[in-house]
Amino acid sequence: MGSREKAFQFLREVPRLSTVNLAKLPGISRTKKRGYGQNGKERGWGTSARQKMHYGPLGYEGGGTPIQTKPAIERSYNYGRHAVKQFPPITLENLQLAIDTNRIDASKPIDLATLSCSGVFPIKPDKNQFGFNLISNGMDNFKAKVNIEVQWADEQTIAAVERNGGKITVAYYDLHSVSALSAPLKFLRSGVPIPRRLTPPGNLLHMYIDPAKRGYLADPALVAQERKVLAQKYGYEAPKYDDNPELFEKNKDPRQIFYGLEPGWLISIEDQTIFKPKEEQLKQMYST
Repeated sequence: MGSREKAFQFLREVPRLSTVNLAKLPGISRTKKRGYGQNGKERGWGTSARQKMHYGPLGYEGGGTPIQTKPAIERSYNYGRHAVKQFPPITLENLQLAIDTNRIDASKPIDLATLSCSGVFPIKPDKNQFGFNLISNGMDNFKAKVNIEVQWADEQTIAAVERNGGKITVAYYDLHSVSALSAPLKFLRSGVPIPRRLTPPGNLLHMYIDPAKRGYLADPALVAQERKVLAQKYGYEAPKYDDNPELFEKNKDPRQIFYGLEPGWLISIEDQTIFKPKEEQLKQMYST
């Protein structure tokens, strides 16, 4: 019998190849993972009183079946917590301190890039932070005349800024735009074209089109009217922006991220060159 016939005879007699008759490689051993019961009746939260002081996250259920799967209509206490947009606060007192210590130049428009690059107000897009919330703490000591753009502000904060002759705008930035504004040099050196700013989501659109909130999508005529209404309410003169056009005439398009730079442009810092799109399809995509 030749070698070919012997091989065929061997394949007829041996069993089929499966995971049962496969041998392990030498030096490799797989330990069996124990189940949930290895933590004991304390469920891994410790046995001492000091360890039990540290509870689980809000909505943690100690049982094997979460409460939201028992009744169909019940949701977890922290349902959707990971998707909630965060707006870290900035006080008017800290903003005035940053201006007084020359961390921020009040003679130029202040936006998210200016605040994050000052080294005083960090923004973390990976923590789902979509911008800053300017709050009214220290409004009595706020004396700066600024043109500032934030993502959230209340009525007292707006009155404190406009009382000094300043201008405040509440504008929305998507997470990709916030990442670019949080580290402008890092983004421009990455060789990626400047993206266009996305529109606000439906649950926040009402604020950014409201002239009383100084939304960036509101009608400018209605915003000017609301400035007079707020000035009468708090007893100060409505601001006029004709005396300093260099500070107050600079505005951003609703699709624009950086001042003076249009969406779709590619910036080369080393060559000091701006590459602009020429195809009509790209121009239409970045302009709409």
